[in-house]
Amino acid sequence: MAKRERVVRMSVEQPLWRALTGYRVLTMVYAVLLAIFGKDNFGQQRFERPWVACAYLAFLFVWTLATLPKVRSAASCTKRFLGADLVVALTGIMLTPVADVHSQTFDGPTLPSIWTAGAVLAFAIKGGWRWAAFASTFVAAANIIQRGDPSRDTFHNVLLVWVASIAIGYVVEVARASERTLARALEIEAATRERERLARDIHDSVLQVLAMVQRRGTAIGGEAAELGRMAGEQEVALRTLVSSGLVPPTRVSEDAAEGAVVRTVDVDEDSGAEATTCDLRVLLAPHAGSRTSFAEPGAPVVLPAEAARELAAAVSAALDNVRVHAGDGAQAWILVEDEPGEVVVTVRDDGPGIPEGRLAQAEGEGRMGVALSIRGRLRDLGGTAEVISVPGQGTEVELKVPKAQVSRGKAGSAR
Repeated sequence: MAKRERVVRMSVEQPLWRALTGYRVLTMVYAVLLAIFGKDNFGQQRFERPWVACAYLAFLFVWTLATLPKVRSAASCTKRFLGADLVVALTGIMLTPVADVHSQTFDGPTLPSIWTAGAVLAFAIKGGWRWAAFASTFVAAANIIQRGDPSRDTFHNVLLVWVASIAIGYVVEVARASERTLARALEIEAATRERERLARDIHDSVLQVLAMVQRRGTAIGGEAAELGRMAGEQEVALRTLVSSGLVPPTRVSEDAAEGAVVRTVDVDEDSGAEATTCDLRVLLAPHAGSRTSFAEPGAPVVLPAEAARELAAAVSAALDNVRVHAGDGAQAWILVEDEPGEVVVTVRDDGPGIPEGRLAQAEGEGRMGVALSIRGRLRDLGGTAEVISVPGQGTEVELKVPKAQVSRGKAGSAR
């Protein structure tokens, strides 16, 4: 099926990358000017080996301009670049006493000066406060080693960079979480609008046609009456879908390089593409009809897509048994319960029930419908299927899937 995609970006992270780009350029220029016009405490040129300072600052100039595309977004700012950028900053710090012999005696700026903070901030914006703490710790250690006998000002500056970078990293993590929440809210709003549009369209066209076919077929009689009955069942099913507000899950929200993203896509419902999880209600709602009632929670019942399809298949198998063994006039009920530790689906009918020992006899005869189609599927998911039947009072099939066991159950069946 062809897919259409609409992307809406809401990013507070992207301005931070733009600010970091400007910061790196400005601090690089500042470091160069500081080396050219800076003096030591005696008013003399501060570098005893100016060629070392010139070589490093020339490299820093080229490196900063050449890597500007790398700090434009989280996607382009790779781990390899961050590591190399941190090495450039640490190298400049450690080369400072080589170019300026008195740097360990008097508190003066290092060769990269405040450009070093840009390398640490890149870690903070990319990976949050833990990455910031990692990078700033290396910078702090390098500054302390470079000073030899660090003063109070040295410890003050090191602590300032360490705390500031961690704080910025934490703010970035909070911003990303807020963006995901906002994306989810927009997703729900978009789903609500589409649900209302579908309800209007279905009510104005399809439901009216089905109702008319049911009335005309019943009035004409004969084969037309059967057609009218089928139209009536489809009308009930459609009304159930519209009233419950279930539409295929065609929207996902994610944390992308430029912030939270809401994507609207057309999904192949049979393959379940584009989704790793699924709302079980969506798969069970089509079973609703004139002879099948469907009751579900008001909130989504989310399971891994494969597990949801297997559970829905087990429900279908139970309904097939109702149609085959309870007769065409039997009424069925589907109840979905989303418990804290498990999902419970109950399929009940008002048929004649199953005589005691009939299931075991059927398995002995090689008729494995309940054993394989229902119990086998639930066993693979780590769940259970219990059949309760009283002759003359109908049958109840209770399907339970523990949420914590779904993934492990599938892994065990694969082995």
